[in-house]
Amino acid sequence: MQNDLMSLNNHLFAELERLGDEEMSVDLLEKEIERAKAITAVATQVIANGALALKAKIAVSESLSRDIALPKMLEG
Repeated sequence: MQNDLMSLNNHLFAELERLGDEEMSVDLLEKEIERAKAITAVATQVIANGALALKAKIAVSESLSRDIALPKMLEG
């Protein structure tokens, strides 16, 4: 699996398909549900980390655009 959001999305949909398998035994379904919970926990952290990285990039970008030198007559 590649480490990008598209691969994560594909992995989550593959899990959803496994959970929808109506021919799966109860025992296998219970194991798949536990696996799905673990995958969900990891995916949630990956998405949260991505959101934090995006917020950091936006903050840096906004602060760089504000660091324009003012003319001396406007400095306080």
